[in-house]
Amino acid sequence: MSSHPILLIGGSGVVGRQTARHLRAVHPDIRLLIGGRDPARAEEAAREVGNAEGVVVDLAAADLGLGDRPVGAVAVFFNDDRTAGLRFAQDRGVAYVNIAPLINEIGPEVAAFMDRPEAAPVVLGTEWLVGATTLPALEFARAFARLDEIAIGAVLDDEDTGGPAQLVDLERLTRTAPAALARRDGVWEWRVGTEAAGKVRSVDGTAMEATALSPHDVVGLANATGAPSISFHLATGETSSRRRGEAKSTEIVIELAGEDHAGRPHRSRHAVVHPEGQFPLTGFGVAQVLERLLGLDGDPPTPAGLYFPYQLLDPTTYRARLEAMGGQVLTLDAG
Repeated sequence: MSSHPILLIGGSGVVGRQTARHLRAVHPDIRLLIGGRDPARAEEAAREVGNAEGVVVDLAAADLGLGDRPVGAVAVFFNDDRTAGLRFAQDRGVAYVNIAPLINEIGPEVAAFMDRPEAAPVVLGTEWLVGATTLPALEFARAFARLDEIAIGAVLDDEDTGGPAQLVDLERLTRTAPAALARRDGVWEWRVGTEAAGKVRSVDGTAMEATALSPHDVVGLANATGAPSISFHLATGETSSRRRGEAKSTEIVIELAGEDHAGRPHRSRHAVVHPEGQFPLTGFGVAQVLERLLGLDGDPPTPAGLYFPYQLLDPTTYRARLEAMGGQVLTLDAG
């Protein structure tokens, strides 16, 4: 386990601060470098979390402007179109995770890993809310001997917004991505235009207009479960909690269909909900990935390799910690 500080590039943003808080709550002695373009914001975030330092990061410099300062791991919270954070991590031989690049954008990072596969563990972290979808889905899948379909519907409250970088990423995710990848009867297909339109039935049963997306959950769940049909849709609007007169929340509805272990047709419907919205879950997921990469969870550090978050984290442990920090895992009517 490295004693060097974790570098959070974009750490003064909403998700970066959430990640820092989760790490600090579990590991009070771990040191953090809060990296950003604005030194005042970086220093403010560092003071907020404690035992941290704000640093200015220059993505155009090979050393990110940090000189020979030692770093134990690197996390990036935005779409780094220079792959500067990854190159820096490989040069230093330290773990790396980025949570922004979409399926159609991962080529540069995959190529960088293939060129230097022994340099460092690399995590392609753009699962929806960094494990909050894939890990529960894998837990629910244990009830099936054969899975025919997984349909995921995420509901993002229209009041659940972050800073400028998050808004840019959301725009890229929902409007400028060229197509959404899905799997139908074992065949991969890109959905565009009207084919990408769909509906999500939220926790309270309300049908909401939605658009197909392809976070890494789609390909990860296909490989992990063998389900021949997998889709992911995102709806933005009023969440079930607000319709009840409460504060905004975030919802992930996971529907599975197939055959149970007795050979009978089986369907199930579940939801993951957090009453404070998307950002606590996202930061929580990044923090757990960093813990696993560095061996802060008590197991040996993760060896060099290319990973999705669900390959590093245990679903049962994830659920227990999710519920401890205010999240809920619900069983819904499958009808």
